[in-house]
Amino acid sequence: MLNHHGHGEPRPPENRHADLLAMLRALKLPAIAEAFPELALQAAKAGLTHEAFLYDLARCECAQRQQRRIARLQHAAGLPLGKTFQTLQLERFSLPIRQQVERLQSGAFVDEARNVIAVGPPGTGKSHLAAALGHALVLQERRVLWISTASLVQRLLAAKRDLRLPHLLAHLDRCACLILDDLGYVQHDRDEMEVLFTLLAERYERRSLILTTNLVFSDWTRIFKDPMTTLAAIDRVVHHAVILDLMEVQSYRANAAHDQRRPPAAPPGAPLTPDDRRAAEMVAARRGDHRQF
Repeated sequence: MLNHHGHGEPRPPENRHADLLAMLRALKLPAIAEAFPELALQAAKAGLTHEAFLYDLARCECAQRQQRRIARLQHAAGLPLGKTFQTLQLERFSLPIRQQVERLQSGAFVDEARNVIAVGPPGTGKSHLAAALGHALVLQERRVLWISTASLVQRLLAAKRDLRLPHLLAHLDRCACLILDDLGYVQHDRDEMEVLFTLLAERYERRSLILTTNLVFSDWTRIFKDPMTTLAAIDRVVHHAVILDLMEVQSYRANAAHDQRRPPAAPPGAPLTPDDRRAAEMVAARRGDHRQF
């Protein structure tokens, strides 16, 4: 350590190690403080230069800081856990949709302040797809916020009543991508419509939105009531947008329910049940085959 004149004093190795740990923690370099004993031993064995050893230390610190930053972003994003591309059944979507999704995973649409709109009936995977894109953006260290449209509208209304709407809009503007789930499920009154429109207008050509909705654009009058406001909202949202049309995708919930109701197939070589035997005999009788099953 330095004395009061600023000159260094020789220190025994055991004290030097403790001092080094203390200095690294004071400099807020916890990853280096944790890793340097092992890295120093490896560097000595490998005969690394001082520069190479320092490079390994700096890389270790940067990697840990990135991990902590991503963890903070994931916590703040509020994304549904497990709704990632690893759990999304992309094969259910058409090839054009899969190609669009693959391009979106790069995050370039956020850099270009473009929107993504997933339109489809319930159970088609709109929310899962939007959440998966959100998780991918967080891994790119982008600030994301996932929220249901109904919840956000109520927050905007409360902020407007408290004269804090500009403050909340500025806070939301920090999000590179705002994910609004289930646009259209709640029938908004005029006050709700106005604050939602204000948000869309504020982000237009500046920040990205990902929207999920079960309403085609011609039905958005159910949200914004006034035809002119509806046209203005659609214009701002759709301009520069990527449209994911999931209207023809089969509901995975309906498919899962159908599969659960379906009786399990008999294993090969299993004996016929009485019902199977009667059905086979009826088919054989129609064909003139009088074998016994």
